[in-house]
Amino acid sequence: MTPKDERVRDFLATRRAKITPDMAGIPKGNSMRRVPGLRREEVATLAGVSIDYYTRIEKGDLTGVSEDILDAIAHALQLSDDELAYLYDLARTAHRPSRARGRTQKAPALPQQAQLLIDAMSATPVIAHDARLDILGANALGRALFDLVYASPTRRSSTAPPNLAAFVFLDPAAAEFYADPDDAAAVCVRILRAQAGASPHDKRLTGLIGELSTRSEDFRSRWAAHDVGRHRMGTKTLHHREVGELVLGFEQITLDSAPSITLSAYVAEPASPTAERLQLLAAWTAPVSSEAR
Repeated sequence: MTPKDERVRDFLATRRAKITPDMAGIPKGNSMRRVPGLRREEVATLAGVSIDYYTRIEKGDLTGVSEDILDAIAHALQLSDDELAYLYDLARTAHRPSRARGRTQKAPALPQQAQLLIDAMSATPVIAHDARLDILGANALGRALFDLVYASPTRRSSTAPPNLAAFVFLDPAAAEFYADPDDAAAVCVRILRAQAGASPHDKRLTGLIGELSTRSEDFRSRWAAHDVGRHRMGTKTLHHREVGELVLGFEQITLDSAPSITLSAYVAEPASPTAERLQLLAAWTAPVSSEAR
């Protein structure tokens, strides 16, 4: 029997449901539609393949499917670049040998030179995290900014890295820390979903997803939507319990020396209230000299 991948089936079905006939340029006609989005035959027509072939693919059978076909389906479903990358990951990993299953990937370590780099960025909060959203390092201001995450009871021990997704879904303090907790939750799920496509057999990742699915109904609901994406830049509003509201732009930096680790740097508009509050937070976290003591 040909192996079928439920992730492929569910991902394509949820993407198809998001595309209306109007979005695809298909006349609605007078018939009543039984599906919220496109029908399978409509996707097949848009992708230039037979309905039987597309149905086989959507059921999770990617045997012999070429990149050209995947690109055509992605175009028909109007997939984003991140969604297309996820579809490619599913196609690449669907038929891996069984020996790859259940493999535990070691947690990456932040290189010492990278730690020195972020320490030198003393006026900017910086955290280093992996695709599982474990915080692997930070400079003093980054640790102070995310102090609620470091102090969260979701950490298994004082030596275990804090995890942003566990904080968002399992710690009530997240609703205080994030001005938009719904957006924070959506971002976490999209990132974890993308990583699950790239590393479907990583026990650390599947263990985290299993724990969140078991303990959080919100996570289960969002996970079932199969939304995918990376979070490379943007703006966040955070509420720090000591200095108040912080409106911060952020940019993500990938390390050549450790590609699995991402640096997230947070910046404030010059001369803004947020910039003043960051300066105050930096003053509180600055090391005190022996003479000052």
